[in-house]
Amino acid sequence: MRISVTDAKAQLTELVRRAEAGEEIVLTRHDKPVVEIRAVQDEITQEELREKRRRALNALAAAAPKAEPWPDAAHAADFLYDEFGLPK
Repeated sequence: MRISVTDAKAQLTELVRRAEAGEEIVLTRHDKPVVEIRAVQDEITQEELREKRRRALNALAAAAPKAEPWPDAAHAADFLYDEFGLPK
């Protein structure tokens, strides 16, 4: 619903009720939208937010491919040398 700021002054209570019910209310000035009235969402607690993040991270970790172990630093360049320690 679009309504001018001037008209909205007279029916603010009704507009708030409609916004709480889920309707989109846009206030206009000179036929241009300037303000939106909408219902406030329920706040999520810090504990719920932590739990949500933990579940998301666990899902990402489960979906990630398992990495191959890298050779240790002492043997990282072994492929460059033959069995006698000479360059290939």
